[in-house]
Amino acid sequence: MDVRRLGFLGIRTDDFSVTTRFFHDVLGLATYYEEPDFAMLSLPGAEHDFVEIIGPDAEGSEFQAATYTTGPVASFVVGDVAAARAELEAAGVELLDDITWSRSIEGLAWFHFRGPDGCVYGMMQGSRVIGD
Repeated sequence: MDVRRLGFLGIRTDDFSVTTRFFHDVLGLATYYEEPDFAMLSLPGAEHDFVEIIGPDAEGSEFQAATYTTGPVASFVVGDVAAARAELEAAGVELLDDITWSRSIEGLAWFHFRGPDGCVYGMMQGSRVIGD
Protein backbone atom coordinates (compact mmCIF):
# COMPACT_ATOMS: atom_id res chain seq x y z
CA MET A 1 0.00 0.00 0.00
CA ASP A 2 1.23 3.48 -0.89
CA VAL A 3 0.71 5.36 2.42
CA ARG A 4 2.46 8.73 2.23
CA ARG A 5 1.57 10.47 5.51
CA LEU A 6 -1.28 11.42 7.81
CA GLY A 7 -3.36 14.14 6.17
CA PHE A 8 -6.62 14.51 8.11
CA LEU A 9 -7.95 14.60 11.62
CA GLY A 10 -11.71 14.48 12.17
CA ILE A 11 -13.13 15.43 15.55
CA ARG A 12 -16.75 15.00 16.58
CA THR A 13 -17.55 17.18 19.57
CA ASP A 14 -20.52 18.33 21.60
CA ASP A 15 -18.77 21.69 22.18
CA PHE A 16 -18.15 22.93 18.66
CA SER A 17 -17.32 26.58 19.42
CA VAL A 18 -14.78 25.86 22.19
CA THR A 19 -13.10 23.12 20.14
CA THR A 20 -12.93 25.31 17.03
CA ARG A 21 -11.50 28.25 18.99
CA PHE A 22 -8.83 25.96 20.46
CA PHE A 23 -7.61 24.73 17.07
CA HIS A 24 -7.85 28.21 15.52
CA ASP A 25 -6.76 30.54 18.32
CA VAL A 26 -4.43 28.35 20.39
CA LEU A 27 -2.91 26.07 17.74
CA GLY A 28 -3.04 28.76 15.04
CA LEU A 29 -4.69 26.75 12.27
CA ALA A 30 -6.32 28.86 9.56
CA THR A 31 -10.00 28.41 8.80
CA TYR A 32 -10.46 26.94 5.31
CA TYR A 33 -14.27 26.61 5.44
CA GLU A 34 -16.94 27.03 8.07
CA GLU A 35 -20.69 26.64 8.38
CA PRO A 36 -22.92 26.12 11.43
CA ASP A 37 -21.47 23.33 13.58
CA PHE A 38 -18.80 22.37 11.02
CA ALA A 39 -15.33 23.77 10.35
CA MET A 40 -12.35 22.77 8.23
CA LEU A 41 -9.01 24.14 9.38
CA SER A 42 -5.95 23.90 7.15
CA LEU A 43 -2.89 22.00 8.21
CA PRO A 44 0.18 23.88 6.95
CA GLY A 45 2.09 21.11 5.18
CA ALA A 46 -0.16 20.21 2.25
CA GLU A 47 -2.84 21.70 0.01
CA HIS A 48 -5.79 19.69 1.28
CA ASP A 49 -4.78 18.42 4.70
CA PHE A 50 -7.38 19.42 7.25
CA VAL A 51 -8.62 19.21 10.79
CA GLU A 52 -12.42 18.95 10.60
CA ILE A 53 -14.48 19.80 13.63
CA ILE A 54 -17.99 18.40 13.58
CA GLY A 55 -20.61 19.59 16.07
CA PRO A 56 -23.78 17.70 16.98
CA ASP A 57 -25.97 19.69 14.57
CA ALA A 58 -23.67 19.69 11.53
CA GLU A 59 -25.22 18.72 8.22
CA GLY A 60 -24.48 15.03 7.67
CA SER A 61 -23.47 14.56 11.30
CA GLU A 62 -25.52 11.35 11.45
CA PHE A 63 -22.67 9.57 9.64
CA GLN A 64 -20.05 10.97 12.00
CA ALA A 65 -22.19 10.14 15.04
CA ALA A 66 -22.44 6.53 13.85
CA THR A 67 -18.83 6.27 12.64
CA TYR A 68 -16.65 8.57 14.77
CA THR A 69 -17.31 6.57 17.92
CA THR A 70 -13.73 5.83 18.99
CA GLY A 71 -12.36 9.37 19.28
CA PRO A 72 -10.69 11.50 16.64
CA VAL A 73 -10.37 9.89 13.20
CA ALA A 74 -6.99 10.09 11.50
CA SER A 75 -6.72 9.54 7.75
CA PHE A 76 -3.77 8.32 5.74
CA VAL A 77 -2.91 9.97 2.42
CA VAL A 78 -2.42 7.44 -0.39
CA GLY A 79 -1.70 7.79 -4.09
CA ASP A 80 -4.77 5.82 -5.18
CA VAL A 81 -7.73 5.62 -2.81
CA ALA A 82 -9.52 2.97 -4.90
CA ALA A 83 -6.47 0.69 -4.86
CA ALA A 84 -6.06 1.20 -1.10
CA ARG A 85 -9.73 0.31 -0.53
CA ALA A 86 -9.36 -2.84 -2.64
CA GLU A 87 -6.26 -3.88 -0.67
CA LEU A 88 -8.02 -3.39 2.65
CA GLU A 89 -11.06 -5.30 1.42
CA ALA A 90 -8.85 -8.18 0.26
CA ALA A 91 -7.22 -8.22 3.70
CA GLY A 92 -10.63 -8.62 5.34
CA VAL A 93 -10.67 -5.16 6.93
CA GLU A 94 -14.12 -3.79 7.89
CA LEU A 95 -14.96 -1.00 5.43
CA LEU A 96 -17.44 1.54 6.82
CA ASP A 97 -18.45 3.45 3.69
CA ASP A 98 -17.90 3.82 -0.03
CA ILE A 99 -15.38 6.21 -1.54
CA THR A 100 -16.64 9.79 -1.38
CA TRP A 101 -15.40 12.26 -4.00
CA SER A 102 -15.28 15.91 -2.95
CA ARG A 103 -17.74 18.16 -4.74
CA SER A 104 -15.53 21.21 -4.22
CA ILE A 105 -11.92 19.98 -4.40
CA GLU A 106 -11.00 18.15 -7.61
CA GLY A 107 -9.31 14.81 -7.05
CA LEU A 108 -9.95 14.70 -3.29
CA ALA A 109 -11.56 11.44 -2.16
CA TRP A 110 -11.82 9.40 1.05
CA PHE A 111 -13.38 6.44 2.85
CA HIS A 112 -13.34 5.04 6.38
CA PHE A 113 -12.48 1.66 7.86
CA ARG A 114 -12.18 0.00 11.27
CA GLY A 115 -8.70 -1.08 12.34
CA PRO A 116 -7.97 -4.25 14.28
CA ASP A 117 -7.89 -2.13 17.47
CA GLY A 118 -11.56 -1.20 16.92
CA CYS A 119 -10.74 2.43 16.07
CA VAL A 120 -12.03 4.21 12.98
CA TYR A 121 -9.47 5.44 10.43
CA GLY A 122 -9.63 6.90 6.95
CA MET A 123 -7.81 6.78 3.65
CA MET A 124 -7.70 9.80 1.37
CA GLN A 125 -6.14 10.94 -1.88
CA GLY A 126 -5.78 14.28 -3.61
CA SER A 127 -3.68 16.25 -1.14
CA ARG A 128 -0.19 17.22 -2.26
CA VAL A 129 2.63 18.47 -0.07
CA ILE A 130 3.12 22.20 -0.64
CA GLY A 131 6.03 22.67 -3.03
CA ASP A 132 5.58 19.33 -4.84
